[in-house]
Amino acid sequence: MTKLKLGPIPDDKPVKVTLELPAALHRDLTAYAEVLARETGQPVGDPSRLIAPMLQRFIAMDRGFAKAKRGRIAHSDDKAGAVSE
Repeated sequence: MTKLKLGPIPDDKPVKVTLELPAALHRDLTAYAEVLARETGQPVGDPSRLIAPMLQRFIAMDRGFAKAKRGRIAHSDDKAGAVSE
């Protein structure tokens, strides 16, 4: 069994985004969808449905982004709690 980074794709209401992919990336995305369908037993249908979960996973696993995001939130909390004299 292949260990993939993605599991079954949840059915969620999307926000429409239009983008162009390089042909090689689209071929890889299609191949990934085929492997994922075999592994999960759940057909993916349109490989573009993988883009959002892949981006979510990428962002969730990016430690630098998580640190920057925590810093930004802490910084905005400092501003909100500031008392002017």
